[in-house]
Amino acid sequence: MVAIAVAGITTPLTFPLFPGFRRSSRSSQLRMSQKAGHGVITGKFELRPPPYPLDALEPHMSRSTFEYHWGKHHRAYVDNLNKQIAGTELTGKTLEDVIVATYNSGNLLPPFNNAAQVWNHDFFWESMKPGGGGKPSGEILDLINRDFGSFEEFAKEFKTAAATQFGSGWAWLTRTRTKNLLWCRVPMP
Repeated sequence: MVAIAVAGITTPLTFPLFPGFRRSSRSSQLRMSQKAGHGVITGKFELRPPPYPLDALEPHMSRSTFEYHWGKHHRAYVDNLNKQIAGTELTGKTLEDVIVATYNSGNLLPPFNNAAQVWNHDFFWESMKPGGGGKPSGEILDLINRDFGSFEEFAKEFKTAAATQFGSGWAWLTRTRTKNLLWCRVPMP
């Protein structure tokens, strides 16, 4: 998966969580439900619908690929996360809070992996738009030309960084405080 982040904001976790996305992910927060007859309240994450029709990314992603990836893989992460956190201290927390709590506790398997993959997929779908992409303009293009020589050279290096990411993860273009651009790979466990 590939994304460009103009501002490289990181948390103490070592992987990026972006406040702008956090606001849009409120719909992925827990919905509380009560089990009939037991009086036990459990948190339940729900698979969010994509922000556009399933065929909207064609020809770059076919409808069948989208249906399979969103409807099978993404759904499995959501379903597994719900099973893993039911009845634990993670019940009632937001997705981001589950990620932080499980990462900071050193308990990376399995709730962390599934929570991180739910977040990763939510972000993935929100990062694309029909008709999106192409060459940037303005300051970001000026910085790309300065630091990589040209947009074409940047695209070549960036695609290589993304394609050589082992397993699931992201390739990011970040801007430092001194306005230097660099790319980095961030694996998802």
